[in-house]
Amino acid sequence: MQINWIAFAVPLFLFFMGVEYLVAKRQKKKYFTFNNSVANLNVGIAERLIDSFTVGAFYFVYNYLHQHYALFDIKTNAWTWIALLIATDFVWYWYHRLAHEINVFWAVHVVHHQSEDFNYTVSARITVFQAVVRTGFWSILPVIGFPAEMITTMLLVHGLYPFFIHTRTIGKLGWLEHVFVTPSHHRVHHASNPDYLDKNYGDVFIFWDKLFGTFAEEQEEPVYGLTKQLDSHSFLWQHFHFLLELVEHARRTPGFRAKIKLLFDKPDAVDPTIREGLENQLLLRSSVRATSRRFRGYVVGQLTGILLILFTYLLFDGYVSVPVKVLTTLFILLTVINCGALLEQRQWVLYPEIGRLIVLWLGLYLTLGYPMLVILAYIGGLSLWAYFSLIQKRYFRLVYGTVG
Repeated sequence: MQINWIAFAVPLFLFFMGVEYLVAKRQKKKYFTFNNSVANLNVGIAERLIDSFTVGAFYFVYNYLHQHYALFDIKTNAWTWIALLIATDFVWYWYHRLAHEINVFWAVHVVHHQSEDFNYTVSARITVFQAVVRTGFWSILPVIGFPAEMITTMLLVHGLYPFFIHTRTIGKLGWLEHVFVTPSHHRVHHASNPDYLDKNYGDVFIFWDKLFGTFAEEQEEPVYGLTKQLDSHSFLWQHFHFLLELVEHARRTPGFRAKIKLLFDKPDAVDPTIREGLENQLLLRSSVRATSRRFRGYVVGQLTGILLILFTYLLFDGYVSVPVKVLTTLFILLTVINCGALLEQRQWVLYPEIGRLIVLWLGLYLTLGYPMLVILAYIGGLSLWAYFSLIQKRYFRLVYGTVG
């Protein structure tokens, strides 16, 4: 049996998150908050899941470009690996910098900067949209002549390093601060302090920032998150709020050329008051915030369940049929949406719950066959009736401690 060893990255990263939590607790530092940690992991779970569908496509792009447009025939040896590492980090610097300076790129990168905490869970805040944009930038590497196998291997290695710089438990690291991106440098990058904005874009090496004038040393205590904090843990709102703000601002902007210019302008060109109007229209905040142990246990139970499902799915990815892949994806996505809705105390939270039941029923149908479909449809009808007549108020009382 062949298994996907990359799946073990999930428990490995969770292990380091747990170690960091214990270290922070021993240091008597409150570096973790419940809602932020859950929201951060939700984003990472969705990215890992969708990435299982897209990683093959990324490899195809690199391989196609290398075979048809490579300028040089670069062979694999120690020197070319070093050259690829430097080239990859250089391309990353410019991708990362432009992601902060151009609206259409910031729309997919902003998710990474929304957390008001700064710890290893923040490193999980990568979206599949960001992965697609990065692939566009990294496509220059196969055109230069680096083979697709080298590029994909390097991206795996290169992607490990930034996980360990998302922490407040490690101070400054002496002479390493002059060469590598350290936790201190990256704390500056994630800060919303005026002196720290748009600084320290490097991923592995810090000398790009020093070379191009975007370096700042950590001095005052960083304040993490956006300059205008999102104040929402909704999975959907976190992913799409800035895109909606950008679209709304473009809609209000007269003239086609001005609209296009806005897309490639800086993020601060977008009217900040637009978000408040969109929040009033779409976010529907609740004044209730459940904090009971029972509520947290329910959220943690959902999170733990989908992490186990994700790990198993990735581990045996090669043996999973397409219909089961689709159903697993739907179930996990509905769950992360549901977790965000729970954190926001949304009254529509039961609909993702029902959606998950439907997905489970479809999974049983695939396993047990047609006769079960009739039984499951009957059970589904009874469940909907029970929801609208009995379950809804009890559910809200059980989970939120209030009646919906």
